[in-house]
Amino acid sequence: MKNSSHKGQLNSMRRIEGQVRGIQKMIEEEKYCIDILNQIKAVKNSITTVEGKILKTHLGECIRESLQGEDEFDTKITEILKLLKR
Repeated sequence: MKNSSHKGQLNSMRRIEGQVRGIQKMIEEEKYCIDILNQIKAVKNSITTVEGKILKTHLGECIRESLQGEDEFDTKITEILKLLKR
């Protein structure tokens, strides 16, 4: 099975990385708690967005491909269920 490419998410991940560095700086500079929490919330939302896009790709490509074989399909469903239980 071919792995899907998620390179389109790299810009978002780099932006998230910058946001996290910004939060570290805010903490070092003892910024107001609510301002720090707002930035943490923004990072969490950004990660959730990337996660959703990667999951959508997985469902649309990897799961579709696995429909060709019943054993492989069952494995993919088990993978997703384990992921969602975390």
